[in-house]
Amino acid sequence: MMQPAKKKFYTPTEALQKILAFCVYQERNFKETESKLRDYGLTEDEAGEIMIRLSREGFLDEERYAQTFVRGHVRKKWGRRRITQELKQKGLTDYCIKVGLKEIDGDEYYQNLVDLLEKKDRQEKERHPGKRRQKIQLYLTAKGYEQDLIKMALEDLGKEPGQDEE
Repeated sequence: MMQPAKKKFYTPTEALQKILAFCVYQERNFKETESKLRDYGLTEDEAGEIMIRLSREGFLDEERYAQTFVRGHVRKKWGRRRITQELKQKGLTDYCIKVGLKEIDGDEYYQNLVDLLEKKDRQEKERHPGKRRQKIQLYLTAKGYEQDLIKMALEDLGKEPGQDEE
């Protein structure tokens, strides 16, 4: 029977070196960095001192983290609501979330929504137009898109490119 791996505890100096590598590898937020430091066996005070140092030296920046997170998840075609929810779960402030959401390009965002809508429309097996629309709408809502944009995109779906209402 295998024994669970013993946790290795680090001195504050060793922990600082490890956490620097952790932060340099990719953007991190305060919550996950502090959690990692606590896993290293540091006291709250030791972890706090290292966090302050990382922040002062620019290794930790919540606004930058939010911006990077938003850019990455817009590429994954996530909607604003889902991105906001995830950032709140990660312990970011409303201010940092707002700063991050400014990274969203409106045209790219709407095009992502349209791309998802068209893909789901091609895959959807439901034949009844009302139920079909409802299923697609539910899918896009789960992706985090706003209802007004979803309705607009669904209305645009039925039109040919360049065709306007008369």
